[in-house]
Amino acid sequence: MMLFKRDNLQLGLILGLIGPILGLVVIYFLKFSSVTFSDFLDEFFNNNKLITSIGSLSLLANVILFTIFVNTRRDKTARGIFLVTLVFGIAILILKILN
Repeated sequence: MMLFKRDNLQLGLILGLIGPILGLVVIYFLKFSSVTFSDFLDEFFNNNKLITSIGSLSLLANVILFTIFVNTRRDKTARGIFLVTLVFGIAILILKILN
C-alpha cells in the first residue's frame, strides 16, 4: 500500500494505463463472458457503438483513480492518470472515426 502514497508522474502513468485495461476486463466478465475474450476484443474494435460505450465505461476506472489522487492532494500522480486518460480518449475517438 505504500506505493499508493507516493506522488509522482510515473506512478500516475502506470495507474492510468492499468485502469482502463482493468475496466475493460470487468466489463467483459459482467456482460460478455459468454464469448471468448479475443472475440470480445474483435467485436469491440470493429463495432462503433461498442467503441463508444465500452471505451467510455472502461475509462471510468481512471476517473475513480483520478478523483482519489486529487482528493488526497497527490497532484503529480493525478496528472499522470489524466494524461493517459486523454490519450485513451483520443485513441477511442480516432478508432471510431477510422472504423
